[in-house]
Amino acid sequence: MAMSEPLGRAGNIERKEPYIGPGETYESITNNISDIVLVHPKDTPRGWIFGFAIAVLVLFIFLYAITDLLIRGVGVWGINIPVAWGFDIINFVWWIGIGHAGTLISAILLLFAQDWRNSINRFAEAMTLFAVACAGLFPILHLGRPWFFYWLAPYPNTFGMWPQFRSALTWDVFAISTYAFISLLFWLIGLIPDFAKMRDRSTHPVPKFFYGAASLGWRGSARHWNRYEIAYILLAGLSTPLVVSVHSIISLDFAISVVPGWNPTVFPPYFVAGAVFAGFAMVLLLMIPVRSLYGLQQYVTMKHIDNMAKIMLATGMIVVYGYLVELYIAFYSGAELELALVQNRLFGMYGWAFWALIFFNGVCIQPLWFPQVRRNLPALIVISICVSIGMWLERFVIIVGSLSTDFLPSSWAPFTPTFWDFLLYFGTFGLFFSGMLLFIRVMPMINIFEMQVLQYKEDMKREAEQQA
Repeated sequence: MAMSEPLGRAGNIERKEPYIGPGETYESITNNISDIVLVHPKDTPRGWIFGFAIAVLVLFIFLYAITDLLIRGVGVWGINIPVAWGFDIINFVWWIGIGHAGTLISAILLLFAQDWRNSINRFAEAMTLFAVACAGLFPILHLGRPWFFYWLAPYPNTFGMWPQFRSALTWDVFAISTYAFISLLFWLIGLIPDFAKMRDRSTHPVPKFFYGAASLGWRGSARHWNRYEIAYILLAGLSTPLVVSVHSIISLDFAISVVPGWNPTVFPPYFVAGAVFAGFAMVLLLMIPVRSLYGLQQYVTMKHIDNMAKIMLATGMIVVYGYLVELYIAFYSGAELELALVQNRLFGMYGWAFWALIFFNGVCIQPLWFPQVRRNLPALIVISICVSIGMWLERFVIIVGSLSTDFLPSSWAPFTPTFWDFLLYFGTFGLFFSGMLLFIRVMPMINIFEMQVLQYKEDMKREAEQQA
């Protein structure tokens, strides 16, 4: 059972709520986490089987939507003139934002020596990889001729042509590919010691061979641990700037333009905070059911959930501040175009979307000020769903709300998404959840050796208390 009350004091040593449940040993930690993966296929939880079947079904729908798009072109979407960016770019920004929580949990909290990250970092890293995969598809599909996407890479060719480095699309290619590569490398290096544990505990020759190859000959020697620590901390240092740079670059897709509502200087930090906000909402939304399904309350305690809810609240308030700054800039500047944009955003054709995002992103998170709500799992699931909806609506307001009323009133036109817009968007959930469920089934979703390190620290604290 997860603990929810402080343990009190012993002598002059304060005992705070631990990040791992009581009664655990190094062997029990290894067994409890690795047995989720090494269980016989017939003993796989029915919840996993049911969820994977639905995810694969949605994945086939996604493949069907892409096939139709490649055959008939982007005209099947609802994009028009002037709304040349529609669901494709909205979904791209939304998915890439969801992936930010993994890098923040893994890299930044590691550099700040926050032990509570150890129970959730691997799950969040996997979420990052699959979210980035979903995000990266949309700019490629938006090209119109996606089979020529490699033209965006600066490679020597017989045409003597290079990408346009002043194009926001080229920036996205570099930002996403760098982010995906570093995140994948960081994730795989963190898995090496646990792959060795899985290798040693596997009895079937096939998984034993797979985990043995993935562990790269890991024996747990002092030399191996020394090189692992150096590589892990260096990659954490490389990953940390990516949290800021990737979504800042994506915000510049908008900020470099002259479109009213797209060029505030607050966009880079505002987008970064929004990405972390949406990312932590998705981590909570996924981790709470998985925690209950596999009985991981000993490792993902209420302390972890409380900390994630606090970060979600903090970044949510930064996002709300960004909304206020946008309005303030418009009124303070007195620029006619900015004032017209504000009036249109508040009371125009898509005013409903603006007020809905204010409700979902600003009002729904206010109960998180209270510890009772931060430790109430059903309430957190509802709030996380609201945040995910609100962050999608935010991108809708920014893109569609600004483009639908451009500088030429005669060309104003509403954006009406088609059936294929919705089908492609919901289909990406099939790709995302199929990947996440396969990850849970074949790899340890919680870092085994880092949980053992936490257990060691708890043992040392307990020994110090007894001596005091």
